[in-house]
This record gives sequence, structure tokens and C-alpha cells, in this order.
Amino acid sequence: MIDLYTAGTQNGHRAALALEESGLPYRAHKLNLQAGDQRKPEYLTINPAGVIPAIVDQDGPGGKPLALAQSGAIALYIAEKSGKLLPKDPARRAQALHWFMHACSDCALTSGTMFHLANTAPEKSPANVDFFEKRLFGFLGVVEGRLAGREYLADEFSVADLALYPIVAQRKAVIEKAGKFPNLLAWAARVGARPAVAKGMQVSV
Repeated sequence: MIDLYTAGTQNGHRAALALEESGLPYRAHKLNLQAGDQRKPEYLTINPAGVIPAIVDQDGPGGKPLALAQSGAIALYIAEKSGKLLPKDPARRAQALHWFMHACSDCALTSGTMFHLANTAPEKSPANVDFFEKRLFGFLGVVEGRLAGREYLADEFSVADLALYPIVAQRKAVIEKAGKFPNLLAWAARVGARPAVAKGMQVSV
């Protein structure tokens, strides 16, 4: 059994989607970030960084419990453990990892910065928000080209798709308003229609 500690953020959704798509048994524990659950001593023993998500696999390597944080690391661990979400074909697998990293680094970092600039930064700056919005559009434009004639980023559903989906779902309004991402929006509709994705997006709500 895997214990998932999460909240309704892009990172939290990414871990939940991996678990739902993998079919591995898990229990979800929702943390109230506003109340500071992530800084409580019992959680800090699982993830000393005091951020979500984290998992504890009670049947980790060698049959021993394993605690793991970082949504990308969790997704890859779940993929390896379940034998799903990573293509068997070496070329497709390499592409899945390429687009997985594009989502987890370039897209996620930019989207996260937009959130903090708009909500938690000590000084609000519309110009900075606009700068990072345009930066996100640049990264998503690369994805738009990749998805031309493709259903999924690595030609089959993989960790790359579940890594990017929470970002696109959260930024859907601005993406639609931009009016230049038809492939990306069609892909998001396909991914969002998957039963495991729909369920995973509700885990932390």
C-alpha cells in the first residue's frame, strides 16, 4: 500500500494522476496547506522540506517502507513500480522523458512563478505576471507543435502527459483566450476524459 500526502496543487495532482493511472493501491491523505499541515512534525519526518506531495510506499524496494517526495520523482517511481506509463520502445521512452522534463521544469516552474507573483509575492507587478505568461506560452507553443498529428506527447499515454496536464488544466482560461493552441486544447480534452485522470484530479479537492 502506498500512502499519498497531497493537496490541490499542480504538483499534488501530478502524483495523484500517476497513482490512479498505475492501478497501484494507495491511500490519500489531504493536507491543509493554509493551516500549516505540511510543517507539522509528523509530516516533516516524511518530507523534511515541508512541501507536498510525498508518498510512503509501505512495500518499497526490498520490502521496506520508502518515503519519497517531489512529484516528478514520485511519478517516475510509480511508473517503474507498476510497469506502466513509460513506453517499452526505447525511442518512445526517450521522448516521454524529454517531454516529462519539459513539463516538470520549464512549464511547471513558469506556471508556479505566475501563481506566486499573482498571489503571494510581497509586491504585485502586472508586468511581471505578463512576462511569465508570455514565457509559459512560449513553452506551450513547443508542445503545440509536438502535438500536431499526435494524440499524446510520446505517441502513447505516458508520464509526460500526466506531468503536463495539471498545468494546462489550471491555466486553461488563459490558454483558451490566447487562441493559438488548438492541438494542446484537444490533447487536454483527451487526457481529461480518461477515467483515471478525472478521478486523480479530484483526489485533493
